[in-house]
Amino acid sequence: MSKILIIDDDRLCCKALMKRFKRMNHEVDSSFTLTQGLDKLSVENFDIVFLDVNLPDGNGIEAIEVIREHAFAPEVIIMTGDSDPDGAELAIKSRAWDYIQKTSPHKEFKFSLIRALEYRQQKKSKALEKTIKRDVIKGESRQIKTCLENVSKASNNDVPVLITGETGTGKELFARAIHENSSRSRNDFIVVDCAALPEHLVESVLFGHTRGAFTGAGSDKVGLIKLADKGTLFLDEVGELPLTIQKKFLRALQEKRFRPVGSKNEVSSNFKLVAATHRDLNGMIKQGGFREDFYFRIASIRIVIPPLKDRKSDIPSLVAYQIERKSKLLYESPHEISEEFMENLFGYNWPGNVRELFNTIDYACSDAYREKILFPKHLPDHIRVFNIKRKIKKHDRSGSEPYSLEKNAPVEGLGLKDYVEKMKYKYITDLISHTRGDIKAACCLSGLSRGHLYALLKKYDIRC
Repeated sequence: MSKILIIDDDRLCCKALMKRFKRMNHEVDSSFTLTQGLDKLSVENFDIVFLDVNLPDGNGIEAIEVIREHAFAPEVIIMTGDSDPDGAELAIKSRAWDYIQKTSPHKEFKFSLIRALEYRQQKKSKALEKTIKRDVIKGESRQIKTCLENVSKASNNDVPVLITGETGTGKELFARAIHENSSRSRNDFIVVDCAALPEHLVESVLFGHTRGAFTGAGSDKVGLIKLADKGTLFLDEVGELPLTIQKKFLRALQEKRFRPVGSKNEVSSNFKLVAATHRDLNGMIKQGGFREDFYFRIASIRIVIPPLKDRKSDIPSLVAYQIERKSKLLYESPHEISEEFMENLFGYNWPGNVRELFNTIDYACSDAYREKILFPKHLPDHIRVFNIKRKIKKHDRSGSEPYSLEKNAPVEGLGLKDYVEKMKYKYITDLISHTRGDIKAACCLSGLSRGHLYALLKKYDIRC
């Protein structure tokens, strides 16, 4: 027996679906608002959620991300009374299982439910089989967990993988994780920095060459593709690879055979390809700077690494990792973190991502030297200036924000509903600030369920 939750303000629709699914011997519950449904999901484990798009207190598609935060996230089947192709596209991109119109016949709901339950059972059994090795990948945010799920998929087969993300997000770490969790882990992981390859030597470095193939080729040389035989070849910054090389590499990738420069004979290499880039390859394709056929060949599986500004809840674990790592390298006692120091880290946008955060921690530890506790004064000047300017701007805007409420502000002209909304906004803002974005701590302190808190954060557009 599986547990199903229906979230829809159409009570007749809820009643009809509950009746159908109970006949299929499933346990079924329903909610008429999004908030009520998220509250139930926070305290009970459901296998499937049938979710309406237009609800009185929110948008169903936008709530998919919140639902996927749960440890045992159910599969979500979106249902709508509208015929909206764009909505369907958005739902699938949000990783909904299916998108069904309410006017669809009963068998379509039944078929979608059966397939979703089969997939869920298969996913559970696979999750028990394998634990990902992720020693240097820190963080427990939803975004990182999604990336690790994709690492697991990518490491179970030999299809090419494309990792995208901003500079400093750790693309090479995820590439290494794919290799270390694969059956090729005992063989070499060969790194090629495409941005650092001299243009006139790219072909030779990748494919190798024979003696006398060109001026300066005094002996035969094995290329990096051959060195990756039975292992993994990592093309970092693949967007910098010249078009002519992309064409030749395409054949090597398809056939696993290629001809070194100056050679009449082909050599083979059974390598797995993992590529990475911070560039927009689709945009480059439109401008003629990247081959479309090569892109589709290297991007069989795509992993998008989120920027640090979108997963700030991972900052404490990243900071702890880097401080411990630095203290071990220098045989020093680890520094402690003040509350103000951590607040400054949360307030900054981190354009350089994890790499910039690690460099900042190294700088702060060096600046503090023998001082035990890290304070904001130990941070680089540009981060301190950024946070001070942010606070000033926030203070200047506070009078004009729709839900701002200064201390002892007059309430004349405000209806009770508006006043309560403003107080709710202030409470949630202060709560998130006090707990520094720690959702678990915020729930414990406020008494709110996880689902209710997420709904309020979404409603007031508050980011952790």
